[in-house]
Amino acid sequence: MRPVLQAYVDSGKVNLVYKHSAFLGQESVWAAQAAECAADQGKFWEYHDLLFDKQNGENVGTFTKENLIAYAKELGLDSAKFEPCLQSDATLQRVTTDTNEGRQVGVSGTPTFFINGKPLVGAQPAEVFKSQLDAALGQ
Repeated sequence: MRPVLQAYVDSGKVNLVYKHSAFLGQESVWAAQAAECAADQGKFWEYHDLLFDKQNGENVGTFTKENLIAYAKELGLDSAKFEPCLQSDATLQRVTTDTNEGRQVGVSGTPTFFINGKPLVGAQPAEVFKSQLDAALGQ
C-alpha cells in the first residue's frame, strides 16, 4: 500500500482522510479513542500502525485501556497527556462522529474506502487502487 500512498497522496494528487469505524465492540472504540489521543500528540499514524501490528482478534483483551496506555509508552508518547485523554473519553465524540458518518453512507465493514464518493470495500491489491484513482483523476 505504501507505493500507492507515495504515488498519489504524498505527491499531492489526492487527499487521504481517515475515519474511524469502531463497531466491533468496546475494544474497537477504545482503540480508536487511543489513536485520537495519539493524534493530539502528532503520532496518529504511528499509533494506528502499532494497533494493526498488535491486533489478534476482536475483544480478546488486546485493546484494553491498560494495554493501549502501554502501547503509547512504547511509542514514546507523553503519558501525562495520553493517559488522561484516554481515561476521560476526551476523544470519544470524534470516534462516535466518524463511526456514525460511516453508517450513514453504508459502511458495514472495514476497510472501506471512498474514491470520489464511490465505495471500494475490503482489502484490495494496489493495482485496484491505482486503477480507481487514475479513473477518478481522469488519467
